[in-house]
Amino acid sequence: MKPSLEVNIAGIKMKNPVMTASGTFGSGLEYSNFIDLSKLGAIVTKGVSLKEQQGNLTPRIYETPCGMLNSIGLQNKGVEKFILEDMAFLKEFNVPIIVNVAGSAIEEYVEVAQRLSEEDCISALELNISCPNVKAGGLVFGSDVDSAAKLTTFVRKATKLPLIVKLSPNVGNIETIAKGVEEAGADAISLINTLIGCAIDVDSFKPQLANVIGGLSGPAVRPVAIAMVWRVSKAVGIPVIGMGGIMNCRDALEFFLAGASAVAVGTANFINPEVTMEIIDGLAEFLRINKLNSILEVVGKLKV
Repeated sequence: MKPSLEVNIAGIKMKNPVMTASGTFGSGLEYSNFIDLSKLGAIVTKGVSLKEQQGNLTPRIYETPCGMLNSIGLQNKGVEKFILEDMAFLKEFNVPIIVNVAGSAIEEYVEVAQRLSEEDCISALELNISCPNVKAGGLVFGSDVDSAAKLTTFVRKATKLPLIVKLSPNVGNIETIAKGVEEAGADAISLINTLIGCAIDVDSFKPQLANVIGGLSGPAVRPVAIAMVWRVSKAVGIPVIGMGGIMNCRDALEFFLAGASAVAVGTANFINPEVTMEIIDGLAEFLRINKLNSILEVVGKLKV
């Protein structure tokens, strides 16, 4: 019998556990020239806010020795144009669509969640709690358990869609925040978002990014991500979606063994637009070689 890659994340039935990470795949239009989007476990869109945002000044991307820094600034077209243009394209594919939601105030998150909930082709929402809270002096929502839980509570009341909360790694005790958003109504947790980073041109004495500080992603962050997935998966009773520096099948397997029920691939898409398909095929081959019937037999099986 052919091994099964099927998973169910908070009621989202996925043909395999390989998703795209928000911010690295757009809404899939460009990648549809390289891969069959319907073969993905799920597509997670770029962050969508209430109103259109232009993003930060350039340069906004800088390649590092083992990854990349970005300071895009959540550039997006706003929720109405996203529904009109992006969802019109995405709904043509037989794949769960998870929309990443961003905002600068709780009210914005709530309004976006309510609007997206009116669209029957959206499978779930992913809360980006790494956004600055304008009413709290720019402190990101995910920086402490109280603000993260409060945001989750309000959005939970605003939608019946499965709610995934994406955690920031730039915190002291990520388990506490994970448990806080679980108690506030999160159906699943995804992690990690990018690590804070900076790069400087020593010849010009200037930062490589116009915003000075950016988010670090790619292989350099993978050990941090795996450790946090392991810690969080032991602390909560809801599914964990792991991401951070996954470049191939073996990288993905580390996340499953650490406790992730699904994985999301991000920066690797920029290098190889077919990487998700290669990972899906690699997982199936791993199960076959090891005589396993399901990917679920790997989840959380780290031997310690």
